[in-house]
Amino acid sequence: MTEQESAAGAAVFSELDQRFMRQALQLAEHARDAENEVPVGAVLVQDGEVIGLGWNRNITLSDPTAHAEIQALRAAGEKLSNYRMTGATLYVTLEPCAMCAMALVHARIGRVVYGATDPKTGAAGSVFDTLVSERHNHRVTVESGLFAEEASQMLREFFRSRR
Repeated sequence: MTEQESAAGAAVFSELDQRFMRQALQLAEHARDAENEVPVGAVLVQDGEVIGLGWNRNITLSDPTAHAEIQALRAAGEKLSNYRMTGATLYVTLEPCAMCAMALVHARIGRVVYGATDPKTGAAGSVFDTLVSERHNHRVTVESGLFAEEASQMLREFFRSRR
């Protein structure tokens, strides 16, 4: 299969989208397996090049801001020597929270593609619409559902194993 439609049928994802989301899923597995963290991975891409990678490291770093998205933004900022990543696409396995969504707005990310929705704290449409709010001077294109079942399953299994 070269393209995949989202659960809502709205977005069609390219082979590149699928490749980068697969990489994000691998980073989520790393978070879970190597660091015993909530399995969320993120890949930040600009002009077809990976500029930042991240996975959840809240526990490892004792840092409540060490979400996968923030880790990828920090890595990209360091690589680019710039806090703005205009036009970049973030692939993340879980819908960004409000903190991460605002960081993505401030970084001028062009597009976010996420897998699983977060019905408790999602800020890309589930609970809040932070990324597309007209109150901000920048809006981010949001596409969801790419490998949603894989991402959701990984999260469910992670939390089930801790009960």
